[in-house]
Amino acid sequence: MARYCPVSGKGPLSGNKRSHSLRATRRRWGVNLQNYQVEVDGKIQTVRMSARAYRSLNKSAKA
Repeated sequence: MARYCPVSGKGPLSGNKRSHSLRATRRRWGVNLQNYQVEVDGKIQTVRMSARAYRSLNKSAKA
């Protein structure tokens, strides 16, 4: 399963890990994916989405 959020479309980012001596080795930052129960088309479904996307959905639902 790919590490991306189906709601926001966010995927992993890549960059350098820097040691104390500033040697650069490649690394990846994954997305904070969590399982949430969300209502989709009137039914409750378990969706694996990023925590940030879930917070944004709750914010728009309250307003």
